[in-house]
Amino acid sequence: MKAKSIKFFSPQENLPKSEVTKSKPKPSGYISATGKIVLPVAALEELGIEAESTRFKIGTDQGKRKINTVYLIPASDGTDSFELVKSGRGYVIPLAIILKQGGVAYDTTKYTFTATPFNYEEGVVGYELALASSEPKPAYTGKPRGRKPKAVEQAG
Repeated sequence: MKAKSIKFFSPQENLPKSEVTKSKPKPSGYISATGKIVLPVAALEELGIEAESTRFKIGTDQGKRKINTVYLIPASDGTDSFELVKSGRGYVIPLAIILKQGGVAYDTTKYTFTATPFNYEEGVVGYELALASSEPKPAYTGKPRGRKPKAVEQAG
């Protein structure tokens, strides 16, 4: 007689599963209608940024016409760097002219971003702000692609 293949269980498999740990959402902020990058206090705390003492060099992807990502790199000296300004419940970085030149229509569209830390250089952690528009994608109005559908004959 042939031996059966049997799957055996362990006592750990019979224990109730604990609550599935949800991943925390990434710290986020938005661009105001006046062209300021707004970072709430909670996002700054989560990223470990001291707002009063930190200055940032601000950049974007080189060779791109439209700004999709803004990079904040902590600056050691005060030259060519931006400071966080206290405003309301958070801190802001005024960038109206830079954003307008980069094709970000902040005055007509609400933009949000998620902040992701990344290693810029040895010992320097920068922050990548990936911009996302709240405006829905426009409907496709171009020619349909692919084969034409076969004509279905009506029975009748």
